[in-house]
Amino acid sequence: MSELAEFTDSVRALLNKHAGRDAVRAALDTESGYDRTLWRLLCEQAGVGALAIPEAYGGFGAGLVESLMVVRELGRTLAGVPMLGSAVLGAQAVLLAGDESACARLLPGVAEGTRTIAVCWAGPAGWDRCGVHADGETLTGTAHYVLDGASADTLVVLTESGWFEVEATASGVTRRRVPTMDPTRRLAEIEFAAVRATPLGAGDRVRLREIAWAAVAAEQVGAAERCLELTVDYTKSRVQFGRPIGGFQALKHRMADMYVLLESAKSAAALASAAVAEAATSAAEDAWVARVQCSEAFSAIAAETIQLHGGIAITWEHDAHLFFKRAHGDAQLFGPARRPALDS
Repeated sequence: MSELAEFTDSVRALLNKHAGRDAVRAALDTESGYDRTLWRLLCEQAGVGALAIPEAYGGFGAGLVESLMVVRELGRTLAGVPMLGSAVLGAQAVLLAGDESACARLLPGVAEGTRTIAVCWAGPAGWDRCGVHADGETLTGTAHYVLDGASADTLVVLTESGWFEVEATASGVTRRRVPTMDPTRRLAEIEFAAVRATPLGAGDRVRLREIAWAAVAAEQVGAAERCLELTVDYTKSRVQFGRPIGGFQALKHRMADMYVLLESAKSAAALASAAVAEAATSAAEDAWVARVQCSEAFSAIAAETIQLHGGIAITWEHDAHLFFKRAHGDAQLFGPARRPALDS
């Protein structure tokens, strides 16, 4: 077994033990929207926050492939810990900005799990235009759809004229949690009213979106895989007309179609993860393909999961409706799948 496979198994075991259905639901009612104890365990026992952070800044220097593997495993549980928003996007935004002093100041805390970073990017219409404007080192405007923005310690703000660092408690910063269809994912609006900020440089928004799309694709694959597992298990146990419904030909065909969709999504997501991690010349195309394929596959598989579970799928106690909501939310996160590439 490869080291990556062993690491994957260890992360899955930890999540199976500490991020079960009841634990995920209990975390929804907390102020942060996620289980802080689970995040601490993931960082201390598995080192997930340190994976893609260079050793010079307190990380392991492993790479994005390993980080996105963790994102995939989290997709299986719907645990809303700040892996995607902080340890992947937040850390990569700081690295892409190229400010060594900021890296040394911010990234060790991210690696340890003691600091979370939220990327403030989107305008009201989405991620193609920044919601915050800079006048010198003063920020004004509102960032929309900020992942874990209401609970983050540090904000990395993207503007058309550069990237900036702001402490979340700075004067002039107002954070508002916004309602979402998916209760397992917290989004916020963050308003900046003439806020003084620390310049970080001019980062690469195109590459940041490629990373974001590859990360979401990995999450979608993990979630879709879990949906198929739940469906197969249910059809083996649900008896109708004296036999398990999984034995009916029509349902076999539908689950076979789910499997084909999942396998194609796995391939697309794996290719995108590798291409983005290596900054390959094909990274933009591979990330876009994964964005399209994985969004469509997860949405279709989640819908079939609802159908094949029947009435229990829409009860609060079952996970099927949560995966269905995550599928629709992920399809829009960081921009719709079929939108043209972002101009830098």
